Amino acid sequence: MISREKVIEAVKNMPQEFSIDDLMDKLLLLNKIEIGLYQSKNGETFTTEEAKKMIEEWSK
Repeated sequence: MISREKVIEAVKNMPQEFSIDDLMDKLLLLNKIEIGLYQSKNGETFTTEEAKKMIEEWSK
């Protein structure tokens, strides 16, 4: 989950005028980064070899 502080910071860093779509894109990216950091911290990652094997299976 993304924190309120990070959302506020993201809005502060947006240009004076922006679309809702631009804001949503920024928030979705920040949320995905937070999820990735959480997964990495908790060992929920794959080795390069595991990832290559998964890609091979998906490509069939």
